[in-house]
Amino acid sequence: MPSSDEDLDPAAIRLALEDHRRLTRDRVAVLAKRPERGAAQGFGKRIGDGTTEAVGRLTEIGVGRSLESTLARTERALAKLDEGSYGTCDACGEPIERARLEARPDSVLCLRCAAAERRPAAPPRR
Repeated sequence: MPSSDEDLDPAAIRLALEDHRRLTRDRVAVLAKRPERGAAQGFGKRIGDGTTEAVGRLTEIGVGRSLESTLARTERALAKLDEGSYGTCDACGEPIERARLEARPDSVLCLRCAAAERRPAAPPRR
């Protein structure tokens, strides 16, 4: 865990992470809920029919994937609290910046490793 004049409070972090986990699980459950019988709409037969519904469903899929990723990261942060490795980057083993942990308690990667993970691979040269 990163040390400074005032260490981060593990109990407060755990409460925040557990609350975040509960809220995220609730949101995932709402998205995963099956529509009531007869509530589903088809995409229609004419061009443009159902476009709003289709875009809405695709958006929900994207949101669902994002929430699942957030949930996994939150679970990992809680596990790191239990292990005593909270505040240490999973990729490089270096301390995670305190400001990052304060802003996003579910961070399991330092800024450098998180940025590298998001960076798309360069296309092959010909």
